[in-house]
Amino acid sequence: MTSSPDDNLLESYRGYLWALAHAQLDRRLRGKLEATDIVQPTLLKAHAGLADLRDRNPNVLVAWLRQILTGVLTDEIRRLHRDNRDIDREQSLAADVNQSALEMELWLVADQTSPSMAAQRNEQLLHLANSLLALPVDQREVVILKHLRDQTLPQIADETDRTVPAVAGLLWRGLAELRQIMER
Repeated sequence: MTSSPDDNLLESYRGYLWALAHAQLDRRLRGKLEATDIVQPTLLKAHAGLADLRDRNPNVLVAWLRQILTGVLTDEIRRLHRDNRDIDREQSLAADVNQSALEMELWLVADQTSPSMAAQRNEQLLHLANSLLALPVDQREVVILKHLRDQTLPQIADETDRTVPAVAGLLWRGLAELRQIMER
């Protein structure tokens, strides 16, 4: 079976969606749910609805994919906490996903307003997300917590059960490795 251009288009966003989903899964959820458990149904729903999407501008497509991701993530969290729902967490999830996406975009750079600059930023965003997937797990974790969830080193240390110096070392090595990966 050959893949269509639509399949390739959506597949190019897999790393981006994974990074956003992973940023939203706190330590309590990770034993029950992985980012890939969110990304796969997101891509399936996106594939089913892509024909109805009129504007395939990268900015519109990214916003649409984030909306689908938020819905899938909300459904999974509800399923896991069926007996003790956290309404506040569900309501803030869309804001958290959008904030993580904004943090990722700001990490790249700003004020690119022309269509060609926006397209270039979109390509860089996808490259950054895919490069994050190439990092060792521990380094990827602290880089995402720092730059997508905007946590401080003590907060990351608490969430990962590490010391602050250990987190700082992982972050430093992770960012250095990320730069190398992105330059290749």
